[in-house]
Amino acid sequence: MKTHKLLTGIAAGSALVLALAGCSGDRTGGGDGDTEGAIVGVSMPTQTSERWIADGANVEAELEERGYTVDLQFANDDIPTQLSQIENMISGGAEALIIAAIDGTALTEVLEQAASQDIPVISYDRLILGSENVDYYTTFDNFEVGVQQGTSLLTGMGILDENGEDTGATGPFNVELFAGSPDDNNATFFWDGAMSVLQPYMDSGVITVPSGQTAFDQAAILRWDPATAQDRMDDLLTIIGDTPIHGVLSPYDGLSIGIISALTAGGYSSSELPIVTGQDAEEGSVKSIIAGEQYSTIFKDTRLLGEQAVEMVDAVLNGEEPEVNDTETYDNGEKIVPSYLLESQIVTAENYEEVLIESGYYEEGTFE
Repeated sequence: MKTHKLLTGIAAGSALVLALAGCSGDRTGGGDGDTEGAIVGVSMPTQTSERWIADGANVEAELEERGYTVDLQFANDDIPTQLSQIENMISGGAEALIIAAIDGTALTEVLEQAASQDIPVISYDRLILGSENVDYYTTFDNFEVGVQQGTSLLTGMGILDENGEDTGATGPFNVELFAGSPDDNNATFFWDGAMSVLQPYMDSGVITVPSGQTAFDQAAILRWDPATAQDRMDDLLTIIGDTPIHGVLSPYDGLSIGIISALTAGGYSSSELPIVTGQDAEEGSVKSIIAGEQYSTIFKDTRLLGEQAVEMVDAVLNGEEPEVNDTETYDNGEKIVPSYLLESQIVTAENYEEVLIESGYYEEGTFE
């Protein structure tokens, strides 16, 4: 999973579908092209998820390949730690910052420090909120990720066929809903995308939610914590009693593992598990998919995300405008942040080899 090259097919497709002319952010470098050895601070939220470890490694390798000096820090999901690390990057001479925020609302003051020293800021995957001092944002099309999660849930339960067509199934199918961390702006995009395809079936009665917990605030899991998700699934099983569950909307693989643990502890055998979705194509969840436990995950190629963040840094520090393809969607409360959105893919037991192994994201034999 240490490959650091673009998947040319995906990149070309993204460019054809999404590319727009670059638009201006807030700060650009001097444009003299002399960036050799310049320090770039990279702030990642945690090392408890293999996804963020891989992101950090990808970004670091891409920057070093271009001659930058990298100050990579992981904050272990502690907001004061992340703030302190970013402050140290600023005082240590960082000329640009790439930040994946733990709490998108907590960075306003430290970004004012960055702005006072004319340090450009790239918001990485999680939008930084409440600050005008965010220059660019790179992420995936997060609403579409949610659409893919909802679609795969419907497909797994047989409400949609493999072509996305309605099968006429009347159910009712019992589904429980989980959402991501309420302090992560992406979580609401995932939720809204998923609900855009699930809500019509809920309204018609094809899908029911036995617990009655259908609001984002009820379904949200702070800090994307698997143990919290497992506890909530335990509670839901108590609430609904003997009512069978046919599907669970889970927005992240780590939550999916916790949910499945609660289900198996609650009496579901591997062959009886409901359809459970996920996100990030983490190794443990892919193995679970192959074993017939988790049904699907959403693959977001973080190699492409890391390269896009580095492209942005490189452009800004050389006095150029980075390429963006969205100038309308991501309003952080202070400004609409110019963004570059990447594409994602649904992964199931049927296509994991093609999507994850043939692309080089995982090595051959990883799941054996």
